[in-house]
Amino acid sequence: MLLGLAPAAQTQAQSRDSAEYTLRVAAKKTINNSTIDGKAGFAEYKNYPTRTIAQLQGFTPSIVKLSKYGGRLDKRTKATGFFHVKKVDGRWWAVDPDGYFYLHNAPNDVQPGRSERTQKALQDKYGDRAGWMAGTRKFLLENGFNGTGAWSATADIQAENTRADRPLAYTINLDFMSKYGDKRGGTYVQPGHKGYPNDVIFAFDPGFEAFAEEHAKQLAKHKKDKNLFGYFSDNEMPLLRKNLDGYLTLPVTEPGYMAAKKWADERGVTLATITDQHRQDFLAFAAEKYFSIVAKAMKKYDPNHMYLGCRFHGAQRYYPELMRVAGKYLDAVSINYYNNWTPEKRWVAEWEQSASKPFLITEWYVKGEDAPELANTAGAGWVVRTQADRGLFYQNFTLGLLESKNCVGWHWFKYQDNDPTIVGAEPSNTNANKGIVNNYLVPYAPLLDKMRELNLQMYPLADFFDQRTPQP
Repeated sequence: MLLGLAPAAQTQAQSRDSAEYTLRVAAKKTINNSTIDGKAGFAEYKNYPTRTIAQLQGFTPSIVKLSKYGGRLDKRTKATGFFHVKKVDGRWWAVDPDGYFYLHNAPNDVQPGRSERTQKALQDKYGDRAGWMAGTRKFLLENGFNGTGAWSATADIQAENTRADRPLAYTINLDFMSKYGDKRGGTYVQPGHKGYPNDVIFAFDPGFEAFAEEHAKQLAKHKKDKNLFGYFSDNEMPLLRKNLDGYLTLPVTEPGYMAAKKWADERGVTLATITDQHRQDFLAFAAEKYFSIVAKAMKKYDPNHMYLGCRFHGAQRYYPELMRVAGKYLDAVSINYYNNWTPEKRWVAEWEQSASKPFLITEWYVKGEDAPELANTAGAGWVVRTQADRGLFYQNFTLGLLESKNCVGWHWFKYQDNDPTIVGAEPSNTNANKGIVNNYLVPYAPLLDKMRELNLQMYPLADFFDQRTPQP
């Protein structure tokens, strides 16, 4: 069902979908992924309905002139001197520092790998790090990207931006909770993100608020940088509906146990009588504790830049109670969005309804079987047969994001492939074809052709969907 649409409009939209999702791309899901020993299972290949720009009924490509930041020069609102978000005529936009409507379109992890072969390729192709950064900025802009996502080379990007006529809008990961966990002890490495005891974070520790205050002081040095798009406070934390059970089974000396026990006692709840509603209510309580502490510290030292959340993942995107709390403190909700070939129409609508804020998709990708030397057993998500199929997936997914009207950007994971020659790599990043360039810094042309085609049309596409989507 298409939320908010009258029956006639639903029928019209469904008919249009049938006419446009006419391509079929074979893909398989990775299961039991990211294992340290390099083993993984895969589902069978299945053909997925796919839509590209070429299949859109009535869309005509056009040219929109861009601001220095990559905003669209034909639509403007009040400038604040920094990136922010605004809802205009039913669509959420980011707004660039000069006031032009903007969508943040970036790869993650924009930095060269540390392997011997990548470093040699960098020297041969670019000369040095500064040369690589200058060339990479131009490469990204030529392919319709206007920024960088998480885990990118912040110092290199900042230095290049001071010399550039068209800077890259970058993001910074702050890792409040995971760095507090490193200091406190008890966390551990698991594929993709930090692990916590009983899958619960340390938000109730008396020491966390003081740590957050001290940790946020580093933001002051960025507060006047117009090129900074915003901050992530953490990555993929276990804010889950099972948290109440997890806190209540911690050692009784733990602050998290004591906070959960007090909450449960006030409601007459025990481990034996916990209901799903209790779990949802407590998740909102724990999330409120985390977001309120972090947001206060961040805004104290940098009131100018956006708080982009903590990169929700997995089932978190289906938790309205979590979205409601996040929306109180965030400028935009960041979501790492895996295992859906096409964005789910219900949920991309409900995220905005619950949070009253737009969203960013901050991780997503597909791996190709035609990338040499890469077994693709690491990491989540899809596997397809070719780089061209990767490009079709990119268009299909981003068209769904643009159609939602609630998405202010997307960050592809990632700039460069995983490199199997690196010893001791993080378990989810060992051997997968995630990059737009390979480990010799050579672009995947069939993928980039489709990326560029869509990226250069993202503003006309937004207008196209605004004009044709039936109103509730």
